This record gives sequence, structure tokens and C-alpha cells, in this order.
Amino acid sequence: MTTEEPKSMMECSSTDMMKCCPVDNTFKIIGKKFTIHIIRNMSIMGHTRFNQLLDNIEDSNPKTLSARLKEMEQADLISRKVYDEIPIKIEYKLTKKGKDLEGIIMQMAAFSMKHYAKEVFKDSKPRKLKQVFKKPMITLN
Repeated sequence: MTTEEPKSMMECSSTDMMKCCPVDNTFKIIGKKFTIHIIRNMSIMGHTRFNQLLDNIEDSNPKTLSARLKEMEQADLISRKVYDEIPIKIEYKLTKKGKDLEGIIMQMAAFSMKHYAKEVFKDSKPRKLKQVFKKPMITLN
């Protein structure tokens, strides 16, 4: 009697119920141009208006930003509120689902601040989240 070793991770019994890799799936959701930046700016910087996002997201342009905001709204990552004012005022905010991505953003920041301090900080010294952000979104171990 012989036992065969699984040939790939997807053949493991613990993954038999999976349709796709959850990491790949999350990347499909947040991996489009500017999506992660929009979430970052809304959660860390408190930006809620189109022009705030446009002015503070590196290399952004109105057409792509507008498309991404619409996609994120359809995916229930953000909500859009239109105020009946002249000129019209529109604000965006993260939904509960969108806020669940804040931990990913903070993990990404923590990784770069620790391992790529030369690229992130002028003095090239590594830092922890609480040294840079007054109130991190989540507590990281």
C-alpha cells in the first residue's frame, strides 16, 4: 500500500473546497490601479472628496480615478453621498467591507517601513507603525 504525496497545494485536502486562491482573489479586488491608494487615502488621510483623492494619489488622472471609484462602489467597498448643493458636493467613504481592508494597508506599510526603510524614509531608519501613524487602524503584532 502506497500513499501518494499531493502534487500541488491545490490538491491538498484542506483546499478541496476552494474555487481559487484567496490571496489571488483579494489581489483581483484591490490590485487595480489606484484602488489601494484610494483605500489608503480614505482610511489614513481621511480624504472623502474626488479632488482630494486626485491631488494626493501619485500619478492619478480624473478618468481612471472616476472609473475606479465607480468599480469600488459597485463592489461595496465605498459608498457615495451626493449633497444637494451648488456647486454639487459628493463625498465617498469606506463601507464596512472597505474598512476590512485597512489591516492589509497597515500590514503593507509596516512591511515597507521595516524592510525597505531606505526607500521609504529620508534617514533610511526602520520604524514601527505607531512611530509614523498616531492612531493605526488596527493593532499589529
